[in-house]
Amino acid sequence: MKKTAVVPINATRPLAPYSPAIRVGNLLFVSGQIALDPVSGDYIPQPIEVETEMVMNNVAALLSAAGMDWNHVVKATIFMKDMNDYATINAIYGKYVGDIPPAREAVQVAQLPRDCKVEISVIASI
Repeated sequence: MKKTAVVPINATRPLAPYSPAIRVGNLLFVSGQIALDPVSGDYIPQPIEVETEMVMNNVAALLSAAGMDWNHVVKATIFMKDMNDYATINAIYGKYVGDIPPAREAVQVAQLPRDCKVEISVIASI
């Protein structure tokens, strides 16, 4: 099966050798997204609420570039720097995922790229 990279218009370059999203057949695999400014590509530490909104919007941009939205997401993974942020992240995440939320796990990790607070990856199906 052919794989195709999905990159939104004017997207920043990935931090390492990976594609922001890969489409294979009816599946879209979105790489972990952090709170990078979509124009500059910079990470500027923000409160967890702001970072989570930025991450969710960055994921949404990749979904949109593939002709999908959050209703197509079947699996999500949330990595967080501090489990004490779980309730805040969960509340913001919940605003995006619709009436049938995807399968998901949420875990605390020792460190994330650029020392950000939250990273989210998803798998979507059309």
